[in-house]
Amino acid sequence: MRMILTNAYGETSERELRNLVLEITEENEGDWSLIVFDKPRDVDGTALLSYAHILDPDDQWMYLPAVKRVKRISSVNKSGPFMGSEFAFEDFSSQEVGKYSYNWLRDEACGERMCHVTERAPLYEYSGYTRQIAWTDTTDYQPRKIEYYDRKDQLLKTLTLTDYRLYEGKYWRAHDLFMENHQTGKNTRLVWSDFVFQAGLTESDFTTNALKRAR
Repeated sequence: MRMILTNAYGETSERELRNLVLEITEENEGDWSLIVFDKPRDVDGTALLSYAHILDPDDQWMYLPAVKRVKRISSVNKSGPFMGSEFAFEDFSSQEVGKYSYNWLRDEACGERMCHVTERAPLYEYSGYTRQIAWTDTTDYQPRKIEYYDRKDQLLKTLTLTDYRLYEGKYWRAHDLFMENHQTGKNTRLVWSDFVFQAGLTESDFTTNALKRAR
């Protein structure tokens, strides 16, 4: 996956990273994920491990190869930017359905499709958002756009998801995720190159020790 960061002056920088996910089926638990940066050299080996929970605070650890140290991310600080991007730490945790309350607003056109427009409010503590408004395709139930409102209930960011592709006849995945920060003028684009399912990952691949060996 490529991460393309653009500042308010239109200047860009690019990073390459991998995202591994392990599905967890236990009640009240979300999926585990491991994000590893490969390029450029100054971020090579930097990694983020996340254990998502439904209502309890997610557990997150970050490995910083420059100091050879695993740092636990505080539950009260997950609204901060991840690696200088417009995605927050909480955006990279698994988006479980049970984390939010929902309110249907309306159906409307979104491009050439029709979308359900739904307001969702985080039920977990320490979110950086008061609410989110999501546009979801009424046919394939694909998220198309999400607006994020900050703690003052002002529009902070908009995520646009495009280039959906079908895997194994049943998994739709967006290959282009564009996050625009309306308050800073910055944006970050995530471009996925491929998805692999049933990759043989186990819980041992998602530990703090594995975090140190991720590069």
